[in-house]
This record gives sequence, C-alpha cells and structure tokens, in this order.
Amino acid sequence: MQSKNWEPFPVPPDRIDAVLLTHAHLDHCGLLPRLVKQGFRGKILCTGPTADIARIVMLDSARLQVEDAEQKRARHQREGRTGRFPAAPLYEEKDAQDAASRFQVIELEKPATVGHGITAEFFEAGHILGAASIRVRLGANGGERTVLFSGDIGRWDRPIINDPRPCDQADYVLMESTYGDSLHDSDAQIGAALAKIITETVSARGNLVIPSFAVERSQDILWYLNDLLRSDRIPHLLVFLDSPMATKVTDVFSRWPQYFDVEMQEALRQNRSPFDLPGLVMARSTDDSKAINRITGSVLIISGAGMCTGGRIKHHLVRNISRPESCILFAGYQAEGTLGRQIVEGAAQVRILGQTLPVKARVRRIEGFSGHADREELLRWASSLKKPPRQAFVIHGEPEIAEKFRGTLRAKLGWQASVPSPGQSVDIS
Repeated sequence: MQSKNWEPFPVPPDRIDAVLLTHAHLDHCGLLPRLVKQGFRGKILCTGPTADIARIVMLDSARLQVEDAEQKRARHQREGRTGRFPAAPLYEEKDAQDAASRFQVIELEKPATVGHGITAEFFEAGHILGAASIRVRLGANGGERTVLFSGDIGRWDRPIINDPRPCDQADYVLMESTYGDSLHDSDAQIGAALAKIITETVSARGNLVIPSFAVERSQDILWYLNDLLRSDRIPHLLVFLDSPMATKVTDVFSRWPQYFDVEMQEALRQNRSPFDLPGLVMARSTDDSKAINRITGSVLIISGAGMCTGGRIKHHLVRNISRPESCILFAGYQAEGTLGRQIVEGAAQVRILGQTLPVKARVRRIEGFSGHADREELLRWASSLKKPPRQAFVIHGEPEIAEKFRGTLRAKLGWQASVPSPGQSVDIS
C-alpha cells in the first residue's frame, strides 16, 4: 500500500489541466503537493471548507514526513540497515504551499467550467465539512455524457454537518464502498458504548486513548463527550485534544456555519458550542503534549493520526498500549497495512517508534463514529438517481467488500455495476 505513494503518476503531471477535489481527508488530498512538485501547474477545484482544511492537512503531512524521514535515517543508521522505502519525504512544506495556492473555490450546485466543453457541479456529500460529490458534464461525439464521482458519501441525521444532498442524474457513476457490507450503530448505541468504555477505564484507573482523524472525527467525538458530560452520564475527567491539526480544523469550522445542520446551528445560537465542553484542554505545543503523560489519574486523550501511522498518537500508544488498565478506542476505519489495523486485529505485539511492545491494553472499537455511509445509506444515496446509470463502477473499498456491494447494487437497484481494476480504461462515447 505504501509503495503506491512512490509510483509514478499514470498521467504526466505537467499534462493535467485541472484536479477536482471532493474533500480534505489526507487519502484524497495528500498527494497533491507531490503532483505539484512533479510539474502540475493547473487549478484545483473544491469547496471553501475543503480549501481551508486541505491546506492544514497538506502542511501537516509535509511536516510529519520531514520529521519521520529524519527519524528513519537516524534509526536505520543506528541499526545498520536500510528500509524498504526511501528515508525521504514525498514532499516538503513548500510543495504543500504551492498546491494550496492553486485552489479555486466552487459553490455547491453551481456549475463551474473546468475546460473546453467540460463543466463540474459539486453536491453536498455529508461526509466531512465541505465534502462533495462531483458530477462532470462533457461532450462526446456531438452529444453529452455525465459522470458522477461519489467521493466519500456521508450519513443522514448526524451531528454538526448537513445531510448528503445527492444529484438525480448521471450516465456513469463511480461510487465508494468502504462500508458496503455492514450497518453502523445508532446515535443512542454510540453514546451508550462510549459511556461504558469511559466508565470502565476510569474505574480501572487507566487512560482512554482515542486515535482520531483531525478532520470531522475529532469534532464528532467532542460532540458526544459534551452530551455525556453535561448529562452526567460519565465521570468528569480531563479531556485532551492533542493534535495541532485537529485544533486548527476546529477553528476552521467557525468560518463556515452554512455547512452546519439545523441542530448545530441551534446549539451555536444558544451559545452551546460542542467544542467548549467542560475539562477540555487543547494541547497545542509539543510541551503541552508531553505534559499529559505526567498527570496521575485517568485522562481521555484524542490524538492523531487516526490510523496510528504518524503524529503524537504514537507517543501516547507507547505509554499506554502495554498497560492493562488503559484502553485504546478506535472510532473509525483502519486501512490494511496500518498500525491501527494491526492493533484492531489483535496483534500480540506491535512496533512503535522503533520499540516492540506487547499489547496489554484493552482494545475497543465503535464503528458508528464513521463519517462513511453504511450499506443502507449507500443505497439511499444511489436511489436518488431517477433512473439507473449506464454503468456503475464500485471503488474505494477493500476488494471483497466492493464486490459484495456491486452485487447489492445489482440485486436491489438493478444497476449494471462492476469493480474496476487499477488503470482500466472505459469508453463512454
């Protein structure tokens, strides 16, 4: 999986005129600085919140890559070995700044010109703040074709952001399938599960460590914690948001209230921001982060990265993963090959920051936090099309899940659907 970051782009970057960016999660915007570094000079179209958040995400990624490369070089020299991949960053902060300078903000549901005969229209995806599905219109043999890219599809009736607002027509659809074989917990189940885990961990005098994505996931967790604390359903304890990026992203939320749902807007009108919960400490500096480990008694630590691939979370795992009284709570998808996936799948020991550590902490998982639609929500999104597309391509999911959801689309909606292979070409004329 990591090797793909080092592969050449399938199209030379200097031949690309424009990029359409659905949202600001790292797996979608994270290679833009490398694209620019290798010659891309076009525009990057996205919504306003996506531009603001992607800028933060890319700069943070660049900084972490430089730091990780330095640590790897030192560790490899100390251990007398070389790694599988170069001990060098994919890009640096200058490249991230260059990529951010190419953002062109697009309003939802207002067609924008991409190139000669090509327009793009962005629709609310409900996944994270500013996330969009994108429909592209283009000429073909004197006619017109529409291609809909789902991006990451969000969920209905979730806190903070608006519900998905799908479009109703497309000739071809590229559709994500991350949770295409499962159903998420309800809000009530999420709150009850979180309360139980917190209470058990405090009773055991351990720490609760939550690896969390800085964008949306951290803010959703704060929303639930606020509700649980204010209703006295959990012990009152210190909560640390130990992620400079999550703190910056939380600040961005205040600039885009038009992307909030009715519940969030009403809370703000009543001065009940979910980001001002009792006992919340924003650990902005490295010293603030280190100070957390000097506190006696139970604390709750929300820290990135969400899949434990880098960032401050690794230091908190080193301090807690071998403590039976502590708990590591995963609140989202863990991709194959990541440290988070190893822990979730029950690894007896893991390697973190050059140390091999036994996993003795309790490991828990709450799937309902996910910003990805589950199987029924994916079908709800697809059902918004007034008639089936000519062809659907099921993407952005593990192979077996994508294949299952392909079958679901065919059985439930009568769609012609396939799971494409990387690099496959399709004639839409």
